[in-house]
Amino acid sequence: MIRVGLTGGVASGKSTVSAMLAELGAVVVDADLIAREVVARGTSGLAAVVEEFGAGLLTPEGDLDRPAMGRLVFGDAGARKRLEAIIHPLVHQRSARLEAEAPADAVVVHDIPLLAEGGRAGGFDAVVVVDVPPDVQLARMLGDRGWTREDAVSRIAAQATREQRLAIATHVVDNTGTLDQLRARVAEIHAELAARA
Repeated sequence: MIRVGLTGGVASGKSTVSAMLAELGAVVVDADLIAREVVARGTSGLAAVVEEFGAGLLTPEGDLDRPAMGRLVFGDAGARKRLEAIIHPLVHQRSARLEAEAPADAVVVHDIPLLAEGGRAGGFDAVVVVDVPPDVQLARMLGDRGWTREDAVSRIAAQATREQRLAIATHVVDNTGTLDQLRARVAEIHAELAARA
């Protein structure tokens, strides 16, 4: 088994790369998806978030109001750290279980948006960073996602810098080209990783 960390800034195309790796046969452990699961309605994770931040962050149906939570934590570093202290241990536990269930010769890709921020890159056999310049991130967030400039800038500022992400990379995926170019680069990296597994 080879353990791979996959990361990239917001709107870098990391999710697209993750999906391509899964299509190529990698076992993908998606930290974002797990982070949603651990605070789903009725979970102890959601109860802990409500205890810390109040019931005002719930929708009328009783789910976590993710946009409201995002506005709170991406504008307040202290609030973000308190939220991470609740969610990160739950995500790590679930990720470890999923990895343990993977075949012995698998390429196991841990899709972790905040890998550089968490200081966990050294725990992987390889780290793939999906890279785009900050102006491309901003353009995608404004154009493709319909975010306000203020929300987009605060989200980018809350993450590691491009330089910090590139510093932990063993493999870099430039996602400023075409989809075909992206697919070719991802296939090249997957083949190299699979040969090591």
